[in-house]
Amino acid sequence: MLEKIRESIEPKINELGFMLDDILYEKEGNTWFLRVIIDNHDLITVDDCVTVCNGINPILDNIDLIEESYILDVCSKEKGID
Repeated sequence: MLEKIRESIEPKINELGFMLDDILYEKEGNTWFLRVIIDNHDLITVDDCVTVCNGINPILDNIDLIEESYILDVCSKEKGID
């Protein structure tokens, strides 16, 4: 499932100027989260995450691979501090 999601959303993420780092589907308490982790060469802002979320949400709705309700969480790759 995650590989099909990756294949479906990665072109749009790249088109928006970002790279897809990872996709996680995990449950916290009673809530499922689809976490889409993005990266680029600059600092990722909240606005960047919203832009990617708005870009991929229609794609995810269209392919409809996840049966249960979930929260789409677009976030940045954590950068280590040297």
